[in-house]
Amino acid sequence: MAIIKSIGAKDIVDEQRKKIHPHKFTLWVALASIIMMFAGLTSAYIVKRDQPGWTSFTVPRAFYYSTAIILLSSLTMQMALRSFKERAMLKYRNLITLTAVLGVVFILLQWIGFKTIWNSGITLKGSGGGQFLYIIAGLHVVHVLAGVIALIVMFIRAFASKVRSYNSIPVEVMSTYWHFVDLLWIYLFIFFLGIN
Repeated sequence: MAIIKSIGAKDIVDEQRKKIHPHKFTLWVALASIIMMFAGLTSAYIVKRDQPGWTSFTVPRAFYYSTAIILLSSLTMQMALRSFKERAMLKYRNLITLTAVLGVVFILLQWIGFKTIWNSGITLKGSGGGQFLYIIAGLHVVHVLAGVIALIVMFIRAFASKVRSYNSIPVEVMSTYWHFVDLLWIYLFIFFLGIN
């Protein structure tokens, strides 16, 4: 009878491990909807670029720099997650801070890139690639900004918490989201380089 009970308990533990955490499930649903939104926008870009009056744009140099920054921030985010799981809290705090700072630098470089495009005469008037760029890359920046806000909240919790919680789910969710916005920007960057 004890053997049956221990097998049943082991099966329950194994079954719980197979279930996805509700926060992770919600994140994956949100990411799927974001993917569909950007797929629709980039598809519309491809369809509309053959219309008369279409103006293309040159990808600004600031976008190259911002690409390097967001790749670096993805690395620091992964290192922060590993540090958290190893309970190396000082290293975790430093890495989560660095990731947030790199996220802000990415947004600033995007602003510089948008300003360069605007100053070249491509505004929201008319139809053309610049307008799509403002919409598509602007929406991406909004998602990065949401990630930076979440990183700042994690930063505050890492430094302000008197009771240490080693639940890695919030850090894993943040890491997944941050890697997603990184990969999304890489896709958009390659898309705009290849399509113009």
